[in-house]
Amino acid sequence: MSRELVWTGFMTLDGIIDSPGGSSEGHPSGGWVLGTEFLPEAFALKGEELEETTALMFGRRSYEAFAPIWAESEDHAGYKDLPKYVVSTSLSENALVENWGPISLLRSTEDIAALKDDDGGAIFIHGSAELARSLMAAGLIDRYNLLIFPVLLGTGKRLFTMENRDATKLSLRESDHYANGVIKAVYDVRH
Repeated sequence: MSRELVWTGFMTLDGIIDSPGGSSEGHPSGGWVLGTEFLPEAFALKGEELEETTALMFGRRSYEAFAPIWAESEDHAGYKDLPKYVVSTSLSENALVENWGPISLLRSTEDIAALKDDDGGAIFIHGSAELARSLMAAGLIDRYNLLIFPVLLGTGKRLFTMENRDATKLSLRESDHYANGVIKAVYDVRH
């Protein structure tokens, strides 16, 4: 049985995923997640994901941003010993952080397809918009776990671009909404 590949992340109502944690990530209006009232129930999906995650996958830029922080973060301690896969044609083994569990480099979409064919549970992709778009085009993403925030940014990195492509059919697995305006939407890709 093939492993499930899940993209998970925060998104604005207009589809921007750029800089949710702060302007230091690049977008001038970064930090939009922190500008929304914190309600624990609106973030419960993240705890549920941790229970389901058997491995993490990152593109190079997201790995370089997350690894130094998550490796030492109490909030991400549950990820520490999980296998991690970094998809990059340029990153070297020497650039990988230490003391963050097993980390492997994948160099191609074919490597990712082979990993999916192995035994094991769900692999979660955090951030990594460019990687996610290439995996979408290759038909490798199985699910989207979205937390949609009540903010409009207009411009910035998008997960779903405006380019022409064949339709991807989705089935709503789960949804909810919260008093702070956040919407949870979990979609399965219909292959």
